[in-house]
Parts: sequence; structure tokens; C-alpha cells
Amino acid sequence: MSADFLYGIEVIINGLMAGVLYALVALGFVLIFKASGIFNYAQGVMALFAALTLVGVMEGQVPFSHLINAVFGTEIHHFGWEVPALLAILLTLCIMIAFAWAVQYFVFRHLVGQEPIILFMATIGLAYFLEGVGDLMWGSDIKTLALGLPQGGSMAVEEWTAGLGGDDFYGFFIDKLDMVATVVALLLVAGLVGFAQYTKQGRAMRAVADDHQAALSVGISLNFIWVLVWSLAGLVALVAGVMWGAKSGVQFSLSLIALKALPVLMLGGFTSIPGAIVGGLIIGVGEKLFEYTIGAPFLGGATENWFAYMLALIFLVFRPQGLFGERIIERV
Repeated sequence: MSADFLYGIEVIINGLMAGVLYALVALGFVLIFKASGIFNYAQGVMALFAALTLVGVMEGQVPFSHLINAVFGTEIHHFGWEVPALLAILLTLCIMIAFAWAVQYFVFRHLVGQEPIILFMATIGLAYFLEGVGDLMWGSDIKTLALGLPQGGSMAVEEWTAGLGGDDFYGFFIDKLDMVATVVALLLVAGLVGFAQYTKQGRAMRAVADDHQAALSVGISLNFIWVLVWSLAGLVALVAGVMWGAKSGVQFSLSLIALKALPVLMLGGFTSIPGAIVGGLIIGVGEKLFEYTIGAPFLGGATENWFAYMLALIFLVFRPQGLFGERIIERV
């Protein structure tokens, strides 16, 4: 096999793994939109807040320490202990569930029956509020998420593939963190699909997604379902925040990963969990291949910043609801 062909295969593999990371963010959008019809603008900030909280809990940082020190003139920053990674993840998940309950109790239960644009504007306000709270609680400095996840290229894969293309090919460079993220994402998707299909709460969630009024008429609690959905979105945000935070550091620009989820949602559909995965894979492979074959040789590179949106726009022209979205049927 020629070295150029093998480099193309390497680009596709890395694109698939990048697409999995995009899909992790898109899953949170899908869960909330499917059950409540709300496009959650705050999903990216939820991933940031979860990552900030996880680092703060692990390092034993005092929440709101900067505010406390400024008001009382103290110099308190840490409790003096560190929390094991697994326990810190569980505590962070509990905080995200408490956040889900607070969002439902203080915000969305007062907006039942409002127009979708009102609910969307509420999530915009929620995003900026949560970003401010995260800054006050944990500070704005860049943090390192040290969970012990493997990072760097896999030497085993590189050595195993080094001889495929002769002396001109040195093997595939596959990031070990991307490999871990792929496995975690597959397990998460399988768990979410199984939960939605085979549990009582999952079936109730699907019923609410189909028709709110019909779900209410058979005794399903909308408040409970929406807290459940926001809790699941918090879980997805935690996983996405861990993977992206371990990859690029926990910083406030992490909230911008939500923008990468938009073309994924446009391709896969706003109401499909498998669609989020397929859309992420298409976007990941598409932008890597375009950069490798056209962007770098002819356009000077940096096409990954805009190619996903161009591809999504083309899909919207021919299938506005996405590949796996509900088909739009209107009586004329």
C-alpha cells in the first residue's frame, strides 16, 4: 500500500475520533430538545462548569474563595485535602443533578406553555449566569484536569502499522485520549439508548417528547421528566467536559465547544441520539479529509473552522430535519 493512501486512512481514523468528541457535546442538546423542545444554549457552559467543579473538588478548593477573601480579608483558598478522582466525579455528578433541579424549579416550571423563543432566550441567560457562577466559585485561571487518562500517541498502534507502507511510512498517529473518548462515548450512547427503550422512566421521557398533553393525561409528571432530562444532560456535559478538559485544559473557552455541536445537530437531527453520533462522525471525517485533500494544499489550511458549517448548510437544503430527525409533515 502506498504511503499517501495510508496517510488518508490515518486522517479518516482521526476524523472519526474527533467526531466522537463533537457528538458528546451534541448528545446534551438532543436529550433536552427531544423531551422539552428547548434548544439548550447553555450546554457548552454546562460542560465547562462540570469540568471546573470536578477540578475544584479534586484539588480541595474552597468554593467562592476569591469572593470570601475579598469580603472578609482572609487568605483561604484550599481545605487542605484532595479528593480521589472517582469520588470527585460522583460529587460533581450530584452537583449537576442539583443544578438540574434548580433550573427546573426556579426557571422552566414558570415558563410552561411559553413560545419556544422565550425558552431559548431563558437558556441564553442561564448560560451567562452559569459562566459567572463558575468564575466566582472556582476562579478564571486555566486548570489542569489530572484524572490519569492516557495521552499522547499510541506507540503500540504506531509500531503495529509502521511496516504497512514501506520506508516512507512511519505508522498511524492515534491519540490515546481520543481512543478512550471513543470507548466512553459508545458506552454512554448504548446506556442512553437502553435507558430510553427499556426503563419506565425512559418510556415516560419518550412519551413527553411525543406529546406533552397526552403524557400529562396518563399521569406522567412533566416536572420529574424535565429534571431527569436535565440531569442526563448534566451527565453528558460532565463526560464531555472531562474529555475536552483533559485534551486542552479546563478554561473558559471550553464553553465554545457548543458551537461544534451545531453542525452535528443539523446533520443528525435534533431529536435523535444515534443521529448525534452519526452526525459527529460525518463532521469529524469530513473536516479532516477536506483539510487534508483540499484545504492544506490549495487554500492555505484552517478550513476546519468553517467546513462543518458549510457541510451542514448543504444538508439543510435537501433535508432540513437532518438524517435521523422527525420528518416534517404539514397539511397544505
